[in-house]
Amino acid sequence: MNRIKEIKPKIVLFHLLFWTGVWFFYFYFFSYNSNDNVYITWFSSCLLPVTMMVTYFVVYFLIPRYLLTKKYGKLALYSFYTFVFSAYIIVLVIYGCLIFLLGFNISMMPPMSKNFLFILLLVYLVAGVVSFITILNHNFKTASVNKELQNKILATQLQLKEQELHYLKRQIHPHFLFNTLNTIYGFAIRQSKQTPEIILKLSNLLDYILYQVNKPKVSLKEEVLHIKEYIELEKIRFQDTLKVEFSSGEIDEKLQVAPMLLIPFVENAFKHGTLEEGFLTIKIQISVSDNNLSFSIGNSFRQSDDKSQNGGIGLENIRKRMDLNYRNNYELKTEKKENWYLVKLTIFEIEEQNFNI
Repeated sequence: MNRIKEIKPKIVLFHLLFWTGVWFFYFYFFSYNSNDNVYITWFSSCLLPVTMMVTYFVVYFLIPRYLLTKKYGKLALYSFYTFVFSAYIIVLVIYGCLIFLLGFNISMMPPMSKNFLFILLLVYLVAGVVSFITILNHNFKTASVNKELQNKILATQLQLKEQELHYLKRQIHPHFLFNTLNTIYGFAIRQSKQTPEIILKLSNLLDYILYQVNKPKVSLKEEVLHIKEYIELEKIRFQDTLKVEFSSGEIDEKLQVAPMLLIPFVENAFKHGTLEEGFLTIKIQISVSDNNLSFSIGNSFRQSDDKSQNGGIGLENIRKRMDLNYRNNYELKTEKKENWYLVKLTIFEIEEQNFNI
């Protein structure tokens, strides 16, 4: 009942036209070396239902039930039954037309209608062509459905990655704000003249964090600039107990990186670094060569504070963000050497912004 409901007028019309074409195809071949149009018309008309029966049985029963489900044993068995039965019916058609139309006068039969193997070949040629087209159409529909499903899966995965990336970005902010606000609070209590300067630098960083972080890419030069502002804030907080060595070559404004890419490394160094001989020492080096970004940072720490250096969400979050933004396109190494904790990041082939409109 469901299959009947699915039948549309256009499909019915297409089938009628197709079988009309097959009838003319038969009529043309059986007319070879014969002028008995009456016999050929009746013979073609009797052979057509046999062809339709074989074709529909193969297309709507054998292919979907046994070929597409890979039940090849039953497919071979039922195909053999179909072949034997159709051959028997074709023999009946040949002898039936010979008896009732020609009075069993075999000499009057059109030459092509006498050849049983040729007639059998024609029937299965039509059934084979239709079956081949049916299988191609099924494969095309299956490929389209699989492609659509794959696109939906990729879209879902991308959405999940974007949500995870957004979450990881947001995790960076609270710790930074907490430290900076504590610094402002301490300077405000002492009524320090540096308080407005700290607030201004914090304002610039907040603008970068709250607005620029939502962009997919930002200028590497801008990222480096805000690293410098971050260091200036920390210098105010640490006063005379901080030593920072910062070096960066000339950076092309076209170079783009993920926002807040390098600042978390700097934040981590200040968070987990410890004073050695009365100073927290941090060394930062940034360079770009052939669009390869090289970033290294080291901070002083005590071996006894090993857990502190590796604690928290710092490096774990950084690695997750790197995997989401630069999978298979970066190298991140960490090393503990004497009283130093060293991190080296290399990103291969960072993007360039296209200023052309």
